[in-house]
This record gives sequence, structure tokens and C-alpha cells, in this order.
Amino acid sequence: MILWLLLLGGLGIFTYIIVQRSVAHVTRTPVWLLWLVMMLPALIWTFWLLANGEDAQIPVLLLLGPFLGCPVLYWLLIQWGRPTPPLPAESHASSSPEGVAIASAESKPTIKPINRQEEETLHHCFPWTVFYLQSVEYLPQALICRGQLRSSAEVAYQTVRENIETQFGDRFMVVFQEGLNGKPFFALVANPQAQATAKTERRSLNRPGLALGLLLATLFTTTLAGVVLSGLDPNEFASRTLVTMGLPYALSLMSILGVHEFAHYWMAKRYQIRTTYPYFIPIPPTAFFPFGTFGAFIQMRSPVPHRKALFDIGIAGPLAGFLVTIPVLFWGLGLSQVVDVTPALTEQAGPPGFLNFELFNPTASFFIFLLAKLSLGTQLGAEQALRLHPVAIAGCIGVIVTALNLMPVGQLDGGHIVHAMFGQRTGALIGQVARLLVLALSFVQRELLLWAILLFFIPAVDEPALNDVSELDDRRDLLGLVALAVLVLIILPTPPAIARILF
Repeated sequence: MILWLLLLGGLGIFTYIIVQRSVAHVTRTPVWLLWLVMMLPALIWTFWLLANGEDAQIPVLLLLGPFLGCPVLYWLLIQWGRPTPPLPAESHASSSPEGVAIASAESKPTIKPINRQEEETLHHCFPWTVFYLQSVEYLPQALICRGQLRSSAEVAYQTVRENIETQFGDRFMVVFQEGLNGKPFFALVANPQAQATAKTERRSLNRPGLALGLLLATLFTTTLAGVVLSGLDPNEFASRTLVTMGLPYALSLMSILGVHEFAHYWMAKRYQIRTTYPYFIPIPPTAFFPFGTFGAFIQMRSPVPHRKALFDIGIAGPLAGFLVTIPVLFWGLGLSQVVDVTPALTEQAGPPGFLNFELFNPTASFFIFLLAKLSLGTQLGAEQALRLHPVAIAGCIGVIVTALNLMPVGQLDGGHIVHAMFGQRTGALIGQVARLLVLALSFVQRELLLWAILLFFIPAVDEPALNDVSELDDRRDLLGLVALAVLVLIILPTPPAIARILF
């Protein structure tokens, strides 16, 4: 329960930051109220568990009610607090749902109103053979240009963007996406990078000293974590123990996380997106969180140019990290100890499970089960579990990181993938369905309940690419389906019929 409360506190901080950054500037509803609504399901479930015990089963109504009702209340509170902006005299319309979406996705700067001469110039930027411009709507943070697409989306975006850059310089950032009616439109938003100098950009992004310092600190904390996960006292180990027991875990885990983030970094650089170096997050190993790191991350400081880039950046990390995870996990499973599940051992180490590394249940994940049978063969029986070697723990963490990132929700890598494959609106719908499916699966796999809660607090709508209309090619669509298939193999338990055949 202490671990649950620590996770709840971290989740609360993360949720407040997300709410403040995503919707604070588009609604007058207090951030603390929106945060409370987002946290309400987790708070209700926590109080219920405190009152009834950790092992008590949460009633279905209490589980689904807050999960389904709070997003609706959250949306209503945002709409209730939306300001009604005054429009200039030459405005052609009063409001635009698509314009609001663009404004919330971009930074806060407003655009300067254009005069009639500039409006005529703007009309000339849209050739009628490419995109026949019919109306311009004025919003505080965007100009919404509606019309009929008369060429391919790529040609239309490239032509219009070049014309606007020629006539208006870097004053506008050109966004091309589909409206609620399925018709594409252009949005001109204030360019947040227009005032930034190259010197400022280099100073804010290139921080190799910080990246190297965090890398070395994380190497140290994960090495200590490897000793702890080996069952040794970190205060009594010798230098030889540190190298033989701690370092293999540290190098395995950091290789998985590092390759994942460097794949994102390399792909972002390939599309000329401003991005930071990968930063590791070190944390001293404790009894509640013995893994030595909270992972790694990069920050992209410029928008994604199109859906192909969004797909490539999104899938590069999980795919590269997963390719490193497979040999690490295979090696670690071979070093692990096969144990018989007895009542005494269960009472000491807890019931076998996906997150119980002392008594690991390999059938909890179909993918891990297949890899365990390949690695251990007939040594692994039906009534047996595994006491994982630290290298195998690093591999399991890599599998968990891959699966969590492949979840098709919001700004997770999987959310980017389905957004690029099916479009922003369909991708958001898939994200909502994925949340409910993971919640339903948590009734079979109790370890997935925390995942379901985390997915609930991630915004379902991914930010649009600049050209969010052009579709992917068949090769990328196939690769995206393969990535989603990998996710299914990881999170689904082993079917009993297959387990009986292989055991």
C-alpha cells in the first residue's frame, strides 16, 4: 500500500503538469478543479482499498463508474470555462472547433490581425488548381482557411506553405489537417520560433554535459540496483560483486533504454526536428523501487512536419529497444532459476505474477512464455515459476517499457503510430477503446490495473503534424500493424491450450 501511495503521489504531480500545459490557456476553469476531476478515479479506488484492504476486489460499478464518468465531466468543465473571444470586423465566422484544437496544440502567442491588403495576398497563396480557398475564419491564435482540395495533400501543403513563406516570411506556421466533417483545411498559427535566434536555440538544446552526467549517475544507480536485485546487501558488497552482479544488469537495462531513446533522437534529427539529447533519470534503489532509474527521455522543440515523420519517430524507439530486449531477455532467462511453486514459497515471496521477479509467472505474457520455452526448454514445467536473474529483470523491464510505449493512446509512441496510420480523430478513438480494453483485461491480469489507471490520465488526442492529411504508404501501414501485434503478444496471457501443448 505504501508503494501504491507513492505512485499515487507521483501520478498526481504528473497529472497536474499535463493539465496545466494542455488546457490551462484555453479555459477559465481552475486548473486545480480539472486536476481533481482527473485524479478522482484513482482517489476513489485508493480510499476504497484503504477501507477494505489491499486484497479486496473493487466492485465493477465503482471501477467503471469513475473511469467513464470523469472524462465526460472533465470535458464539460473545459467547455464551460472556454472564453468567447471578440472577433475583428472583417471576420467571416464566429467560432471554429478545428481552430480551437489548433490553438490548444500550439504555444500561447496570438497572431496579429491581417488587413484587407494582406487578406488579398493570402488568397493568392492558394492556387485554385491546388486548394480552392472559399473562406477565412479569424481566431485569436489562428487563421482558419477552408476550401476544396484539388490536388494531392502533399502537393497542396508544399505549394501553400512555400507561397505563404514567400509572402509573409516566418510570421505564420502552416498547419494542414482534417476537420470534423472530414474535409481538410489550413490553419495559420503564430510561429513560436520566429523570434528565436540560432544562438538561443543552440544554448537551450545542446547540453552534452548534463546528458553525460545523468548517464554516469544512472550507470552507478543501476549497478547498485543490480546488486540489490541479486539479493545482496549493497552496504556489504565487494568491488568484484559490483562488477559481476551489478554491472550486467546496469548495462543490459541502459542498453535497452538508451537504444530506444537514441532511435527517437536519430529519427527526429533525420527530419530536421529540433530535439534534445537523451536524458537518463537516475534514482537510488530502494525496497519499494529497486530498479535504479525512472527511464530516459528526449524533448522535441519543433513540430513534426508530416504523418510519415510522426510514424517513423514514434515506431523507431519501441522497435529498436525491442530488438535489443529480445537477446537480453533470452540470455537472462537462461541464467534464471526454475523453482517449484509451493505454499511455503508463495507465502514468503507472494503469488506468482508478471511483476513478481522472485516468483515470476512466465505464462502471464505470451511473448515471454515463448521466449522462456526457447531458452529453458524442458527445464520449465507447468507448475513451476522463475526466480529471475538481474539480466532477466532488465529484459522484463524492457518488455514492459516496450508494451507501455506501444499503447495506442495520446502522445505515447503507440498513439503516434495509430495517429499517423488512421488520422488524428480515428487515432483518438482507438486510444479510448484501448483504455477500456486494458481495463477489462486487468480483471484477468491484476498487474494491468495500474497500467489502465496510467492510460486514463494520458490525454487521448495526439498533437497534429504540420501536414496531418497526407497518408502513409503500405510499407509503413504494415509495420504499424506488426508493432500493434507485438503489443498484443506482450500483454495477453498465454492461452491455456497452447501452454498445455508446449509444457
